[in-house]
Amino acid sequence: MSHRTLAKEAIADILRKAVLEKSLPEGAVLLEGPIATLFNSSRTPVKQALAALEAEGLVRRFSGRGLLAGTEGEPLRVRLTPEMLNLSPEGREYPKTFAWEKFYYDFEKTVILHAVYGTAHINELALSRHYRVSRTVAGDILNRGAEMGIVSRDEKSRWFVNPLDERRFRDLYEVRGLLEPAALRTAVDEAPTEFVEGLRSRILAAGKDFPEIEGARLDELEKDLHIDLLGWTRNVEIMEGLRRTHCVLVAGKHIQQAIRGLAGIDAFMGEHLEIVDAVLQRDPQLAMARLSAHLLASSRKAAERIEAFRSVSEMKAVSYLVGQ
Repeated sequence: MSHRTLAKEAIADILRKAVLEKSLPEGAVLLEGPIATLFNSSRTPVKQALAALEAEGLVRRFSGRGLLAGTEGEPLRVRLTPEMLNLSPEGREYPKTFAWEKFYYDFEKTVILHAVYGTAHINELALSRHYRVSRTVAGDILNRGAEMGIVSRDEKSRWFVNPLDERRFRDLYEVRGLLEPAALRTAVDEAPTEFVEGLRSRILAAGKDFPEIEGARLDELEKDLHIDLLGWTRNVEIMEGLRRTHCVLVAGKHIQQAIRGLAGIDAFMGEHLEIVDAVLQRDPQLAMARLSAHLLASSRKAAERIEAFRSVSEMKAVSYLVGQ
């Protein structure tokens, strides 16, 4: 049985149980993106799982985006939590990692460092051979990259690297500057104190360990603030709009490491801490102002890093990138 089939069935089983036991509220709006985030999955198995549940009559369509849980109830836009799906650490039933995750970090780094120079066609067969995995796993790697905005597929289903030049970085940060503070405005009131205090503790711990800190841990800090905290917003459409900007959350890290190594990573923890403290004070205006300032500073640094990277690096040949 393929990796993708296993992921689809595992996710479908958990969603099915949550709907039948009504731990997932009747009428809850189910969107692929938020569910994929809960499972640390690509959207493909989530889409397949929801289709299976729709065929079983456990979820239904309505006039808006997504599907509704159960057979009754008006559309209920709530933030899905791990507890609704029995995904607490002791209750998780799905695999903690999927096959593509082992290779994704290297793929992400390779693509981003190439994207600084422009686009390229991605040969899916060559990608599977490069990592010695099946075409299914290679497809999952590409789907994850598409969700992060670093690759895309054209109308003929061909995969391409999305260029990450100064203009695209500027455009993406402009989108983030508009949408992230808007999301934070209502997330300030909705995010539980225990959740926000957990974010604060992780920031403080990372600050003590810096710069001896793994890249994956930095990714988690970025996700804590820019995805998980903002995910408490009452406007789920904002989070969908922000999804394609997530590439800049990881791009800066890879570019910095390529220039100066881990010791050169920007210590953004202080800015994150100020934002989180404003959230704990339940002061939306202060939190929004601090987040806007953080994004503006990050945008300026991103442009400087791209220029510095190009000045010290050369584009390297990669087996699965064509037209480099």
